[in-house]
Amino acid sequence: MQASNEGVDWKRLTDEKGHFQRPATVIRNFISRESGSRFPAERGRYHLYVSYACPWAHRVLIARKLKGLEDIISFSAVHWHLDFQTGEFPRLSHNLGLTDSEGWRFATPADTDAEGENVVPDPLHDNFTHLREVYFETDPDYAARFSVPVLFDKIQQVIVNNESSEILRMFGTEFDDLIEEKYRAVSLYPPEHQHEIDEAHEWQYDNINNGVYRCGFASTQYAYDQDVMALFGALDRVEAHLAANPGPYWLGNNISEIDIRLVWDTKLLFNFVTIIRFDPVYTYHFKCNLRDIRSGYPHIHKWLRTLYWEVPAFKDTTNFLHIKNHYTRSHINLNPSAITAAGPSPDILGPAEDVAAAKFAAQRRQ
Repeated sequence: MQASNEGVDWKRLTDEKGHFQRPATVIRNFISRESGSRFPAERGRYHLYVSYACPWAHRVLIARKLKGLEDIISFSAVHWHLDFQTGEFPRLSHNLGLTDSEGWRFATPADTDAEGENVVPDPLHDNFTHLREVYFETDPDYAARFSVPVLFDKIQQVIVNNESSEILRMFGTEFDDLIEEKYRAVSLYPPEHQHEIDEAHEWQYDNINNGVYRCGFASTQYAYDQDVMALFGALDRVEAHLAANPGPYWLGNNISEIDIRLVWDTKLLFNFVTIIRFDPVYTYHFKCNLRDIRSGYPHIHKWLRTLYWEVPAFKDTTNFLHIKNHYTRSHINLNPSAITAAGPSPDILGPAEDVAAAKFAAQRRQ
């Protein structure tokens, strides 16, 4: 696919000092198991639109699988390419400061470069070619971002919610009456650890999950220098926590929202979805290259591989093809030639593998 030379004016998304500012999501309805809800928890009623490339959407896919919702909430994935072209939709010129953004498009039968589960044309609307059309079906005057994930009500034909952190909470509790006991027992936000989870997300979101974007889209050297140091300071803090933690996950032996988030919710974001993208994309594309994960953070690297190789919900929802192609071929302002780097190879190391530098450092510590 040839990249468009037209692109996003990313400086419109930065403050006066050049720091990237992420726009907020705006469709914030809730599914509830309480009687009388406008959006009741029902089997087969809702559809989830995602992108395998997007970390915010990725974490929702993980939660859907961890909670056993595959037969209750259907999903489909858009093509990895995010269009930023001009000329066709002048009414969108105010959309998020972008230039007539077409946004995410659905895959077509002719696409041969977007393999993945349910990467298909829109399964709910025969003639829709882009996700923006789902937004306009909900609100013809919609004027914000055409972001993923999107949780869609197939009965009312409207978007319920496009904020990943809130979709996570809905998946975590509101469908419990419809799933098996073993899935009801999965608590992503356990009451006894909620304060600890919230505290961790407070500093992880801005410095790590959104921090990689702040580095990549910084429009001044001053902003980049500040943001990259904040990012690696936060990664150092995560590394220290995991080094002192006897269990494989953030809270020991139990998976929590922190392990999933890694990139969503203004309070909780860090873990898996950001770190799985770090070495394959963020180190070079977003200039987050003080250290990589596999050679610079042994405990984070071990934690990452534990989730990926031992918990199917993480591995099965990770698509490196979509991840690498999306960033390198959609962000034309950052990568005008749209060339995707070959490495690292492999995208993730095996559960018992380490790079030579990490092995040497471990030997010196013994």
